[in-house]
Amino acid sequence: MIDFKDQQQLQTLISDEFSDWSNRLLITQRMIDDFAAISGDHLWIHTDPQRCVTDSPFKTTIAHGFLILSVLSQLHAGADISKQIGGYKQIMNYGSDKLRFMSPVPVDSEIHARSRVAAINVQEHKTTATLEWQVAVVGQENLSLVYHMTLVFM
Repeated sequence: MIDFKDQQQLQTLISDEFSDWSNRLLITQRMIDDFAAISGDHLWIHTDPQRCVTDSPFKTTIAHGFLILSVLSQLHAGADISKQIGGYKQIMNYGSDKLRFMSPVPVDSEIHARSRVAAINVQEHKTTATLEWQVAVVGQENLSLVYHMTLVFM
């Protein structure tokens, strides 16, 4: 376990290499409909399968981009640095530096994720770590989501 203030040791966590792909998660119409109800985003391309058959270039509903972002915690990719860093009292999501929805996730697709530690910055009272996440539909080459998440350890 690396102390959250040990700049030299923390740098060893930074990598250009991504973890292996995570477990898979099936994106169902029920999940999409529930997310629409919570978010208020009822756009037909997400919630109207019949209309999608005739009017959508995808011929089926697609998941909301923010739904895919919200299920990242269910995809256990390799860069869970909270298990590699110690000595802190709390860890918080500090925000996003980059978020791109690259390609759609059709209903009934399985997704998986991978991640890497992109940067670590030790300051006097906190340490920030930036993780880069990639999410893709299983079997597709194109990424669905790219996300740079910053965590703060205090």
